[in-house]
Amino acid sequence: MMEEYGLVLDYLPLGKPDAIQREPIAYIIGKKFFTLLEAVIKKDLKLKSEDELYIGKDLEKREKIDRIKDRVTYEELTTSAKSEIKEVIKKIIISRENEFVNFFNRCGPISIRQHQLELLPNIGKKHLTDILNEREKKKFESFKDISERMEHFHDPVDILTERVIEELKGSRYYLFTRPPSQKPKFEGFEKKRYFRERKRRW
Repeated sequence: MMEEYGLVLDYLPLGKPDAIQREPIAYIIGKKFFTLLEAVIKKDLKLKSEDELYIGKDLEKREKIDRIKDRVTYEELTTSAKSEIKEVIKKIIISRENEFVNFFNRCGPISIRQHQLELLPNIGKKHLTDILNEREKKKFESFKDISERMEHFHDPVDILTERVIEELKGSRYYLFTRPPSQKPKFEGFEKKRYFRERKRRW
C-alpha cells in the first residue's frame, strides 16, 4: 500500500520555524490512498501547491524529494495545507473518476443495518435506495451521469471529497484512505530508534 505519486499541499522553503535543523519541507498528499506525508525537499528547488511529485520506492526517480520524514495526521498539517487540501483532493478524485464511479456501482453493505453508501455525507436511506435501484437498471458511467439520474443529489465529487477529509481527520470506517498509523510513546533511545525506523519505511 505504498504511494507512487503525491501532490503538494504546502511548501516551506526555510523549514518549520521551531525545527532545530532548518531544511525545506513539503506537506504532500498521496494520489492513491490520500496518505499525508512530510518530506524534505532537495535544496534550491521551488514548489507550489498541487505540484505532482514522485514519492515511491525508487530513489533515483525522486528528483525533488530528498527523503520522506514521516506520515503525518490531518491535525499536524500547516494552516496553509489545510486550506488547500479540499481542492487538491477534488483534483485527485476527478483524475480517478472511473474508480470512484465504480465505487457507486459496486459498493455493498458493511453490516445488516448499514451500507457503505450511507457513510458518505448527505446520503440517507432514500438516496441509498435510489442509488441501488438506478445502478440495477444501468451502471453509472460518470459523475455527470450520477448527478443527472439522481434527483436532489449533491455533486458526487463534493460528497467524496468530504468523506475523504472526514477519514483523514479520523473515522471508524475507511473507504478511500489508509487508517492512521499508531505512534507509540517511547522514551529516550527507544523513541529515537522508532522514528529512525519510521524514516526508513516512511
